[in-house]
Amino acid sequence: MSDTATTAGVRTGLFIGGEERHTTETLQIADPGKPGVIVGEAAAASAEDVADAVASAKRAFPAWAALTAQERAKHMADAIAGIADDRDDDAAILSQENGKIRMEAWIDALVFEIRWNLALMLADEVDSGHVLPAIPGAIPVDTKVAYQPLGVVTVIVPFNWPIAILGAALPHALLAGNTAIVKPPLTAPLATAKLVQRVAEKLPPGVLNIVTGKDENLSGLIQNSDIAKVCFTGSVNGGKRMMEMASKTLTRVTLELGGNDAAIFLEDAVVDDTHLDRLYAAVYDTTGQICMNAKRVYVHRSRLDEVVAGLSARLEKAVIGYGLDEGTTMLHSSAQKAFVEEIIQEAKDSGADVREFGELPGGDLAGGNFLRPAIVVDPDPGLRVVTQEQFGPVIPIIPFDSEEEAVRMANDTWAGLCGSVWTDDPDSAQRVGGALECGYVWVNDHGATRLDLRAPFGGMKQSGIGREQGIEGIRAFQDTRSIATIDPDALAAMAH
Repeated sequence: MSDTATTAGVRTGLFIGGEERHTTETLQIADPGKPGVIVGEAAAASAEDVADAVASAKRAFPAWAALTAQERAKHMADAIAGIADDRDDDAAILSQENGKIRMEAWIDALVFEIRWNLALMLADEVDSGHVLPAIPGAIPVDTKVAYQPLGVVTVIVPFNWPIAILGAALPHALLAGNTAIVKPPLTAPLATAKLVQRVAEKLPPGVLNIVTGKDENLSGLIQNSDIAKVCFTGSVNGGKRMMEMASKTLTRVTLELGGNDAAIFLEDAVVDDTHLDRLYAAVYDTTGQICMNAKRVYVHRSRLDEVVAGLSARLEKAVIGYGLDEGTTMLHSSAQKAFVEEIIQEAKDSGADVREFGELPGGDLAGGNFLRPAIVVDPDPGLRVVTQEQFGPVIPIIPFDSEEEAVRMANDTWAGLCGSVWTDDPDSAQRVGGALECGYVWVNDHGATRLDLRAPFGGMKQSGIGREQGIEGIRAFQDTRSIATIDPDALAAMAH
């Protein structure tokens, strides 16, 4: 990874039907760390542009769907070739528009490539159906159950890990035989749009399109009878709006929404430097702005002091700084900064033990979206720092006295994305992990860096609908079709 920074002034367009399109109106993309600094500008699509993108994807669909999965995989492998050549620039742009440190931004783009290639490894399974044989005297038909693509799909990604998150859905949608429209995040679209366009340019025109713009002009990406499915990653409230909008046309949805992940440290948990480093990353990676970060830590009362001391020691070394300077990251939006400040203050006002670390930067970073990371020890369980997704650098650490109490508290939430169990006993790990009401569980670790990119991923409760990744992620972008053929012998048997 190079140390050179990309200068501001990046400009991205729409990409529709194999052609780049610029718009008179643009989005000014602000640097979250430097008040008043503009990183670049992105095209702002009109409703007509959106309609053109849908129409283009619809035109491209029959020919793309007619290919075998292996033929599509060959096109897709050619399209991803060389994507790493511009990764340093992609990372620098994403760091400046998003606020994450450059290394995280670099990994963001790397994960997209990994997920794309893992999807291509499933090509031989995509078209594999099965046959239900006739049953003489009961069912007189052989029935072939096969899979077919849905049509045009929209993939909407958030600001925090936009390129990596896109990789959990886009290649699966395309490999399944669909054509796609990608909507990068409103406030940080530049790196995503540039990278996806480089891929789209190598695919048949209309197979992959990119639309950026203001939300009020983009409803046609959802409320259009030619959109077969919307895959949305974002907040719970955003997911509810997507579902409501999609209901008008009965458009299908996959929703990967927020989490309030519980990490449970049992009495026999190993609390050494290795495990504490894992916990620290699970909580504070991307300044807490990851859906699958640990959001609540439950610790057996006998081990509470060890965990608090271990996290505190790491936070004392935290350096709050600008993303390109490889310091810690900042919150992406001023609104999120205000929310996290509010719930920390609420915890202080309640009398909770709130410990904050680090120093806020000054100079041209003064007033940026920076916050001192914090831990809240043994707070009232009704405080918002416990009940809501913080999406920021603060974590409640809550003691428990029994395994049953820990599981009950962990499951007492609106969310059901991920969780973790920290223990030295494999049986306890399986027992407690199996009792957690969530879609994904880690043992002695937690967070995005340990996600198995081959496995189905998604939430329960209000954390989402559907699954991404793996063959399950392919099937989410397909329908089944049954073709029944009369078996004369089986039919004859029914006459006797």
